[in-house]
Amino acid sequence: MGETRAGQVLEATLERITYANPQTGYTVARVDTGRGGDLVTVVGPLLGAQPGETLRLRGRWGAHPQHGRQFHVEDHTTVLPATVQGIRRYLGSGLVPGIGPRLAERIVDHLGADALRVIEEEPGRLTEVPGLGPQRAGRITAAWAEQRAVKEVVLLLQELGVSTSLAVRVHREYGDASVRVVRTQPYRLAAEVWGIGFRTADTVAAAVGIPHDSTERVEAGLRHVLSEATGQGHCFLPEADLVARAVELLEVPARLVTICLTLLVADAAVVREEYPAADGGPPTVGYHLVPLHRAEVSLAAGVRRLMAADADRLPAFADADWDDATSWLQRHTGMALAPGQREAVRLALTEKVAVLTGGPGCGKSSTVRSIVALAAAEGARVVLTAPTGRAARRLTELTGTQAVTVHRLLQLRPGGDAGFDRDRPLDADLVVVDEASMLDLLLANKLVRAVPPGAHLLLVGDADQLPSVGPGEVLRDLLAESSPVPSVRLTQVFRQASRSGVVANAHRINAGTPPQVQGHDDFFLFATEDAEETARLTVDVVARRIPARFGLDPRRDVQVLTPVHGGPAGAAALNQLLQEALTPARPDGAEKRHGGRVFRVGDKVSQVRNDYDKGRTGVFNGTQGVVTAVDPAAQVLTVVTDEDETIPYGFAELDELVHAYAVTVHRAQGSEYPCVVVPLTTGAWSMLQRNLLYTAVTRAKRLVVLVGSPRALAQAVRTTGSGLRHTGLAARLRGRPPQRDGYADGEHRHAEPAA
Repeated sequence: MGETRAGQVLEATLERITYANPQTGYTVARVDTGRGGDLVTVVGPLLGAQPGETLRLRGRWGAHPQHGRQFHVEDHTTVLPATVQGIRRYLGSGLVPGIGPRLAERIVDHLGADALRVIEEEPGRLTEVPGLGPQRAGRITAAWAEQRAVKEVVLLLQELGVSTSLAVRVHREYGDASVRVVRTQPYRLAAEVWGIGFRTADTVAAAVGIPHDSTERVEAGLRHVLSEATGQGHCFLPEADLVARAVELLEVPARLVTICLTLLVADAAVVREEYPAADGGPPTVGYHLVPLHRAEVSLAAGVRRLMAADADRLPAFADADWDDATSWLQRHTGMALAPGQREAVRLALTEKVAVLTGGPGCGKSSTVRSIVALAAAEGARVVLTAPTGRAARRLTELTGTQAVTVHRLLQLRPGGDAGFDRDRPLDADLVVVDEASMLDLLLANKLVRAVPPGAHLLLVGDADQLPSVGPGEVLRDLLAESSPVPSVRLTQVFRQASRSGVVANAHRINAGTPPQVQGHDDFFLFATEDAEETARLTVDVVARRIPARFGLDPRRDVQVLTPVHGGPAGAAALNQLLQEALTPARPDGAEKRHGGRVFRVGDKVSQVRNDYDKGRTGVFNGTQGVVTAVDPAAQVLTVVTDEDETIPYGFAELDELVHAYAVTVHRAQGSEYPCVVVPLTTGAWSMLQRNLLYTAVTRAKRLVVLVGSPRALAQAVRTTGSGLRHTGLAARLRGRPPQRDGYADGEHRHAEPAA
């Protein structure tokens, strides 16, 4: 250990990471100083450091009242170990793909203290190691070179304020061009590198000398504000809202923002439109990102195109005797349809585009089954799809016909391009889309473009649930007043369903009436006003009480749905607690720590971004699965998804996975579970809304358990939501589209561009 003007220097080998926060980089770790005695605790920004590495830590010593003496790290660098023991541990740590502990021992036994120099300067000599052939030696050499290249980029980017984990992503995106992009085009990072937002790119831009009031910065900020708005579901922002948000973010004058907005429109980077006021007042000026504008125009035109098609791929139903049809259904399937259901069946088989909506227990499922049965009886080619794997599986079980996710149906590829579109439509006479409330604008547009002229499209969903996670509210816009799309809303709750506390209380919540939490054997409330107690009680209910009373598997059958991600009873905290209760560490169990998470065999996990390169046809945001293997030597973690596909994840790709013992209600859309547990706290006050609670409750097939604050429950029931999203689809469907630069949509549309 030595002294510097800025503090003290400690050189040590990283033994294990106790805690790491991936957002802040704050890490608690144990290191070996090589002087004997106990391991030393170090705390501070160590994100990206791996066990086995030798680190030169700069900082200061301090004392913690509970944990004793600690070294507080200000910054660190990686030092290659010089001793045989250190080299053996470094190579065997899994840091270099292809080298595990046993191979590391063989390499060091043969090459000694010269091992790292040989790998760096004379990699051909690796074949001297017994049992190490040319192919494997080549892979190790390539992995070593990439590891060294990443570290060089990381060191350079750290000087510009980019954390280690984000620097690795930058290198993954740009390779050798990383430093050039960062120094000359830093705002590209926010648009092109997953996990890097505008604020990080803005910090880097300031470090490389881009002025605070430069048009480059303000234009990037405006694009960021519009992009953030899509995360809130908006397809455009009104001008006043956009300018106000940009001024707050950028801390520049409104006049400069307005000038830069005009430049973006002139460069066709954003689209400006005027939306006529319903009351005859002044129009609202709104701004779209180009892909969203194209998708909205294309979707509206695509729906109208399908509705107006001359051809009909279900001609047998044009003049059908519907009394005979319903009698046939009852004889062959045993299904007796209510009047609303019969109307929905007729609509789906005679109209080119139709919507079926309704709450739980109102017969949507039996209606869909009837529609599919009648179409199949006439030899129609029926295609069934849903936005999630769980929903597609449920649709398959319901109809007896194979259903797939929309992503797989369309064969979406890297970049979002679809294998099926207007030039190569689906081979289908009837396309049925379940859980259509989940369809965002971009996915709905791709789907409608792939439906062939003359085919029938039926969208099925509950319009009272949360809208899609992505931008738009397609199902509600299709059901809007004066929409040209025919629809049926089922309202009659059938007798068998009405005996369910889950169904009855879902309808009570949707009507703004508090649920009945006593007197049902499938709907319960465990009341407490304390947030920490809510979390403890939630874990106890999931891990002990539900399995003991109902015989349900706590990992397979029970899903915790939370209003928020953060807080004592949010998804993040509950995932840690539930993991320790359901999948605790075992002395003989392999595990992998990545950032602030530890992945173990048996963990319930979820994909958090679309990855088109994984699996047969990609793995998509929201896909759940279970960890089945962790291989430190190969640096691979294996997941079996809820679509029964085995997917390998390299350790460097684990930022694509999060634990899914608890997920937010938004991430559970389109899925059903035997049991749902919903923690409710007043700390989630701003998110406590009726459609969120209604969506959570309707995800349960057999059992709902609410845990937490009766005050929070009452708040959720009485709060109708924060208002509609900014979309133009309903107006475009009605034939009264907004005006773009003084022209109507139709006058500008030479073709329907893909989003």
